[in-house]
Order: sequence, then structure tokens, then C-alpha cells
Amino acid sequence: MKVIARRRYLNLNQVTDKLSTVANLLLFNKPYNVLCQFTDKQNRDCLANYINQTGYYAAGRLDYDSEGLLILTRNGALQHHISHPDKKLSKTYWVQIEGEMDKNSLTALRQGVELKDGLTLPTKVKAITAPDIWLRSPPVRFRKNIPTSWISITLTEGKNRQVRRMTSAVGHPTLRLIRYSIGPWTLGDLQPGQTRSETVHLPDKKTTRKKQTHQRKKITRT
Repeated sequence: MKVIARRRYLNLNQVTDKLSTVANLLLFNKPYNVLCQFTDKQNRDCLANYINQTGYYAAGRLDYDSEGLLILTRNGALQHHISHPDKKLSKTYWVQIEGEMDKNSLTALRQGVELKDGLTLPTKVKAITAPDIWLRSPPVRFRKNIPTSWISITLTEGKNRQVRRMTSAVGHPTLRLIRYSIGPWTLGDLQPGQTRSETVHLPDKKTTRKKQTHQRKKITRT
């Protein structure tokens, strides 16, 4: 496994502190048709076939038929921060769709589209050229005489199969879905099935509590 030495500071409580604890992350490029869990009663391909390190759990999910970045960690607070919808950690996807989106469709996605479980939040969406990435196995099935194109979409919420439902709502079914980034973390040059290790420095809990108490006292005095 390729080890990247990076000092990345993540402020979970909006309090900056030089004293910190260290958490390890695994950045994994999940292949197509792999489950985001370590066991499966149906013997489908799952994380145990790729992740040898013990004690790691996926921070969030990525659909079985989607590809791309999945983050795993042993730290419960960090797992919660990455995966919980309330934290609004942005996630960017590269999406291959049927047809080419016009300005009206792109605008509709940016403003929010109505799904069965409610209106989606505003998103960042743009048309992109086909990214220079790996071939999918099995390959995408195309319909004859119907062109395809790619968009990049960034979400801060996590409705079930949201990207697929959004593109379908504007008339462009999703053919391939790749998650490129989660917050500050990206796929980089990871190939399907590969992992990269990173170290994250988290605020020390005791020091954070002291600062929060001090801040509350200052507010009370004011």
C-alpha cells in the first residue's frame, strides 16, 4: 500500500488547536459492483477482498453499482464527521449520462429538482469532457444512436441514489457514476481496488472542551 505523509488538520468542532490527536484514514477506489461492507451472505465482492487492515469502517456509503472514493477510518468521531448529512461535507461525482445536457437541464439541477422524497438542495453542476480514467469492467452498455456526455456534480446532502434520480428527472439517465472527492480528499491517481493511507490531526478533546468552556464564559460576561 502506498503511504502518503501528509499533515492534514481537520477541525471537527470549529476550534483550532495546535495540540491534536492522530487518526488514520484509508482512501479506497471502490470498483464497480463491490459492496461497502466487509461481509456478504450472498458472497458478492466486498471490502474484505481489498482491505487487509483490521478495525477500519467505511465512513458513509457508495452504491454497489457506483465507483470511486470511499473513506475508511478507525476513529468514530471522524467517521461521524465524514458521513453524517448534518456536517454538509461536499461530495463531487463524475457522471456519464445519456445525451447532452442543455442549459435548462443544468440550471434545473443547480436550483434543485423535485424527487419523491422532496426537493434537492442547490448543487454545483457543470458539463465536463470525458475524464481520463480506467475502463469499467464490465463495460457500460450504450444504446445505439444515442450519444453520451459527462457532467460533474457536487452535493452536500445524501439522499438514496440521489445523483441517478436527479439526472433521470431532467431526462438524462446515468450510465456511470464515479465519486471523485469527499471534502478535502480526492481519488488522485488511485486505480480501482487500490488504497492510499493518510494521517489526519484532530483537535485534542480535553483542550477543545476547555476552549469551548472559556468561550461560553466570555459570552456570559458580555
